[in-house]
Amino acid sequence: MEVINVDNIKAQMRKGILEYCILSILSKGDAYVSSIISELKDSEMIVVEGTLYPLLTRQKNQGLLSYRWEESTQGPPRKYYSITDKGNAVLAELDIVWNDLVRVIENIRNK
Repeated sequence: MEVINVDNIKAQMRKGILEYCILSILSKGDAYVSSIISELKDSEMIVVEGTLYPLLTRQKNQGLLSYRWEESTQGPPRKYYSITDKGNAVLAELDIVWNDLVRVIENIRNK
């Protein structure tokens, strides 16, 4: 019998919603990578910088995010990410999709 790797399934599920989480975090205000990671970890969505940077770059290239450099009192300048109008529109669509998915899963689980 084949062994099912539940950790791998969990990782794939988390990876699939990470972009949604990033947009959700940035919809509340501008943030730099360390603060995004901190908020994700506080919410028990564990992620490392190496995973986050490519997603942020992709979202920036898609026009969902922008960034600016800001001087830091504790070291080098920080890159602050902001959600764009297009990013907010995509986030609104993803909110609908998320709510639909939760409803569908609840329907399946409760039958």
